[in-house]
This record gives sequence, C-alpha cells and structure tokens, in this order.
Amino acid sequence: MSMPYRNSACLGLALSLVLGVGSSALSAELKIVSWGGALQEAQTKVFFDGFAKATGTTVKQDSWSGELAKLRAMVDSGNVVWDVVDMDPQTAAAACDQGLLERIGEDAAYKNAGLVDGALTECAVGTSTYATILAFQKDVFSTTPTSLVDIFDTKTFPGKRAFRKSPVDTLEIALLADGVAPGDVYKTLETPEGVDRAFKKLDAIKGDIVWWEAGAQPAQLLKSGEVKMAVAWNGRIADANSKENADLGIAWKNQIRGFDMWVVPVGVKELKLAKDFVTYSIKPEVNAELSKYIAYGPTVEAASALVDKAVLDGLPSAPSNSDGALAQDGAFWGTNGEALNARFASWVAQ
Repeated sequence: MSMPYRNSACLGLALSLVLGVGSSALSAELKIVSWGGALQEAQTKVFFDGFAKATGTTVKQDSWSGELAKLRAMVDSGNVVWDVVDMDPQTAAAACDQGLLERIGEDAAYKNAGLVDGALTECAVGTSTYATILAFQKDVFSTTPTSLVDIFDTKTFPGKRAFRKSPVDTLEIALLADGVAPGDVYKTLETPEGVDRAFKKLDAIKGDIVWWEAGAQPAQLLKSGEVKMAVAWNGRIADANSKENADLGIAWKNQIRGFDMWVVPVGVKELKLAKDFVTYSIKPEVNAELSKYIAYGPTVEAASALVDKAVLDGLPSAPSNSDGALAQDGAFWGTNGEALNARFASWVAQ
C-alpha cells in the first residue's frame, strides 16, 4: 500500500504528471510587444488582460519603435525573448522577407476568421485598423482643412506642419497632393520618375516641416503651438482630445489606412501559446471591444456589427470617413523600403 501524500503541493505535482502537464505549462508566460501609448493601453484592457484571464497565462509587456535590428539580433543569437510583436504592414513585410517571422498567415485558423482585405499576410494577422490623417489646430485658419493633402497647401494654411520622419506615408501623401489617384500611388512610386515626383513635391514645403518620430509627438506639437497641422495617427489624436482636452481637428479625406498586425518571431519558445493569443484577439466579440478604448476599427468583418454605431462613425473604417482613402501597401514597402529609406534620410539631411 502506497504512502499517502503528505501535503497538497505533492498531490498537485503528482496530478500534473498524471495529466501530462509540466510545471512550465502551469506557469506559462508570454511577452507581447507593442507601440506603447494609447494603443498599448487599449490592447492591455482587451487583449492582454482578457487572454491572461481566459488561459491563466502570465502576460508580460514591452514596447518598441519598429527597430528590426533588435529583433534580428534576437533571432540570430537564438535568444528570442519577444513572443508576439505588433507591427505595421511594411515592417511586417520586411521582417517576413528577412526570415525573422513565423509564417502564421498560412494557418487555417486565420484564413477562415473573416478578416477584411489586407488584414492577413504571409506572416502577419491584423487586429485593428488605424489611419494616418491630418490633425490641426482649430480656429487658426480662415478655412477649415478637409483633407490630408491640405498639409501641402501653405498658401491657404500657412505655418509649420509636422510629418513623420519616414518615407512611409510621406511619399504617398506627396503624390496624392500632386494629383495622383489613390489607386495609382504605388504604381507611380514603383518608377524612378514617380519617386522623383514625390520628392519634388516635398521640396516645395521642406522649409515648413517639423519632423516627428514617436506617435505621441504630433498632438504635443499641435498643443504647444509649434505647428498648426500635422500628419498623425488618428488614435493618438482621439486620445489627446478625450484625455487631455486637446480639442484638435481631424480631416479624414485621403486617409492612409493601415493595420496593427500581430507577428510571431522565429525561434519563440511558446509558439503554440503565441498563436493561441493571436487567435483570441480575432474572435469577433473580442476584436470589437478594442474600439471602446481607442478610435481604431476592427479587422474581423463580423466584429463591426458588434461596435456601437456612435463609436463606429468615429473610426477609420466608417464609410463617412473613407473618401479617397488609400490602403497602405506593406508588400511595396517590404520590397522598396531599404532604398527609399536611404534616399529619404539623405534628402532630410540636405
């Protein structure tokens, strides 16, 4: 006759062995990386805390600014400490091409999830829709800006204006402002003449540009009065308006629409758990919740019907906000980003 267990800890260990559940599974940990600020706060409430509660997983967080060199160093060294990372489409495309990411987009669970066009790529699964828009100080112009391309109109809208210090979005806006139709922007940028055209348009206002590198900066620059208008991410401006009484205007026309996309680095120790988290975030009832906390739209078609109409009308995906919208082409930037980044850096430094 076997001796009885002397305490509950021994009993728990024995049961875990019988059930085939090791101690590592009982204390599963996932490190998820996003962009910080209002977005990560919303993701924490909806995705991170929800997944932790549903699965018992310990979710830890980190933030980044899109520096692929850091991820590449992890993968090359075999010491990958990030399990799931939020990337924009162009960063995800570049990382996928460089072999840094698992090809999770091929999984049936994501292919059959009802994601909107553009929200599923070879290595990335979109979980929210955002837009690059024009934000502006109210009541400083005699005419109210109505379009993102108004940032190039220094005659009607004089003063300093802020752009992201990146060719991404900047070159697209330049071509839109130069009369290129949204559907032709990337075809134009694929040619040397098209790239020259974009930089020539930027030359016309270069002396009026203030550059930003972090998502919180456009609202800060506008509130301080350093600039009168800015290219910005809609969620950051909505957050500044709601939490800081910034009272900034948004012009939606010609928005550049993108996605926040989950990717899984090659070499993660918790691959299945990472994929389970991504799957959790695109459940319609979960995906719809994010819009309660930040003005980003869902990526799952069935989730849109679960978003309150009053909230939906303030999202990038609302029909009333979609006039002249351009969908960001991550694959284009994955292929051409290195060359265009080099030319852009040289142009800024001149």
